[in-house]
Amino acid sequence: MKITEIELYHVSVPLKETFWPTWIPGYPQTHNRFTLIRLVTDEGIEGYSAGSAMGSERQGLGDLLGGYLMGADPTDIDRVQDLLKQAGFLGWRNFWIEPACWDILGKAEGKPVYELLGGQARPVPVYLSTGEMHDSKKRVEELLAMAERGFKTAKLRVKNKTLEADIEQIATVRKGIGDRLILGVDANQGWLVSIVDRVPAWDLKRATAFADACADHDILWLEEPLDSRDYDGNAALKQAARVRISGAELNYGWDEIKIMLEKDCFHVYQPDATFAGGIAQVRRVMDACREKDRLFSPHTWTNGIGFCVNWNMVLADPDNALPLEFPWEPPSWVPEQREGIIAPIWPDADGMLQPFTRPGLGFDIDKGLLKKYGKRFFRLTETRLKLKVIREKGLRAALALKKRKDSQ
Repeated sequence: MKITEIELYHVSVPLKETFWPTWIPGYPQTHNRFTLIRLVTDEGIEGYSAGSAMGSERQGLGDLLGGYLMGADPTDIDRVQDLLKQAGFLGWRNFWIEPACWDILGKAEGKPVYELLGGQARPVPVYLSTGEMHDSKKRVEELLAMAERGFKTAKLRVKNKTLEADIEQIATVRKGIGDRLILGVDANQGWLVSIVDRVPAWDLKRATAFADACADHDILWLEEPLDSRDYDGNAALKQAARVRISGAELNYGWDEIKIMLEKDCFHVYQPDATFAGGIAQVRRVMDACREKDRLFSPHTWTNGIGFCVNWNMVLADPDNALPLEFPWEPPSWVPEQREGIIAPIWPDADGMLQPFTRPGLGFDIDKGLLKKYGKRFFRLTETRLKLKVIREKGLRAALALKKRKDSQ
């Protein structure tokens, strides 16, 4: 099997209300934007994946990818991983593309990707993952309403300028909801962004003090409390903390996360397969967590396709009992706009996601919604690639290049 066609789309889904993500303090997000890739094989099988985007920053990606992916075997995941790593030397993080090859592989074998990874269909509990920082009393009301909808666990966000304000927030919420929900909290310090509001970076002293407060207020886990590459700091915090410390959501795949595992940085590892090396590398993290008696729970806050990719990772491990992150911050960030071009995903009344069984990653692209919200900016076929090389290199050089590549 080989890839014979590549398409790239800018997708921009307008939100019903402005969303204020805590990971970009002060930034008004009005659209859910992502780059969509469609790969087609010589057998007519389509594979899709998506990477989060601020806009059209990947405009030139197609010209780079063509020479790497066209003609490659999408079922040879090791080779695909190597090719995407090579393409990334020029600046783009390209591992979000790799799940599209798993999508093809699953469809070719008539199995969901999680089955290819050794998993099985099963209901998965989800936790409500908030995305904004609200007034504490308002958040109490919102969380109590979500408990009525069946959620058993929820995650708060903190992004105040002072430690005291952060502690007051979790204390007020815990007092207000009592024992109705298991709580976690995300500090979003792993990859601090301050393009609008300037917020302080936490040091080990502040992270330790806040972790102590989390323990005092019955918070189960503290997420991304320090810079994601402060390996020694995270390890020291994990050693001292009375709550679970988690992270590694957007780290650069296995090469970085293996250092975290060696230094024992976290109780819970959270790599997102659309950022942290693709499905294959996150599978290595899962295996290492099992060997080292650590927990795995992937980050999913991207888009509907990214959510499905990471849902497959949880389903791939039948022994994983942790709830899956379910991003939801009404009225702005809701499943219809989060999913955008695929069917909205909802948990049932007991806070469970029932498993999908369709082959591949588990979703179908709604072509009508793609036409409405997407704009194709790149398309390449084998013929187009040949003509491009002839134009740029000349016919003689193009023929020599083909002969050399075919001989490998």
